[in-house]
Amino acid sequence: MPPDADGLRGLARRVNAFDEPVCAAIESMNGARFVHDTLERCGWDVEIADAQKVKGLAPLACKTDRIDAWVLAELSRRELVPAIWLPSFEQRQERERARFRLYLVRHRSSLKQRVHSELMAFGHRCPVSDLFGTRGRELLERLQFPEPWRAGVLYAVALIDELERQIDAIERELKALGADHRYVPLLTTVPGIGWVLAYTIASEIGDITRFASPTKLCGYTGLCPRVYQSGGSDRRGPLAKHGPKYLRWALMVAATNAAKHSLYRDRYQHTKSRLGRQRGAKVAQIQLARTLTEAIWHMLTRNQTFAPAGAPLPLAA
Repeated sequence: MPPDADGLRGLARRVNAFDEPVCAAIESMNGARFVHDTLERCGWDVEIADAQKVKGLAPLACKTDRIDAWVLAELSRRELVPAIWLPSFEQRQERERARFRLYLVRHRSSLKQRVHSELMAFGHRCPVSDLFGTRGRELLERLQFPEPWRAGVLYAVALIDELERQIDAIERELKALGADHRYVPLLTTVPGIGWVLAYTIASEIGDITRFASPTKLCGYTGLCPRVYQSGGSDRRGPLAKHGPKYLRWALMVAATNAAKHSLYRDRYQHTKSRLGRQRGAKVAQIQLARTLTEAIWHMLTRNQTFAPAGAPLPLAA
């Protein structure tokens, strides 16, 4: 069946003619939520299976769509589908607002990098600290570029201005919506987390009660290293990077800001110097991000604002 709305409804009509309850399993992919919602409206019980875990449960030498469907059907029949958590429609709306802002920010950064690269390509120095501030824009107007590079630089600056207006509008909306969110006012008390980051973290976490411990939340963020154990061997690899990348990005930005705070500055600098110049800063930042993640779990679980270790806990909000 074609994976569009008409094809899915046609499939549901054919299967519903048997007048039996229907269980379905879908492999996690782009569009899986649309398929899930469409079939559930047709009365089906639908689960979205984690593709990586399905591959671990049923490693196959030959992988085709027909074999994948057979594996999912067998796992569903045995009630062994490694289903992923699916946020509600309201939570997906929250995520989309924060993710679209990040999408625009990345485009703005890409355009700024392009302008800087054009200056370097034609041997122009950048004597100002902010090339896109008042003095920087005056400098760009005076610089002589051959066409079409000069027009490209001016178009890029105009696009940056438009993106900044769009980003400012989204940030105002996020701040207004965050005031009514039960997690955002608590998260803004954490060092390094402002309104926008707080809204992003809250929307990506969803319901904190689905994490039984701070370790579970850290594992969900993907900020834990891969572990390779065999007999007496125990090695740590790169970050697992499971879970939503936007949550991981927000926590890393929060750690970068918190590293300058008096509560974490000495600890960050000690870890950074202990591990050396090559990897010390990155490892110290990841360690601080995990520390903030554990603090966030305790705060949201207890409904309490941030309190440093050893300080008396505040009253519940």
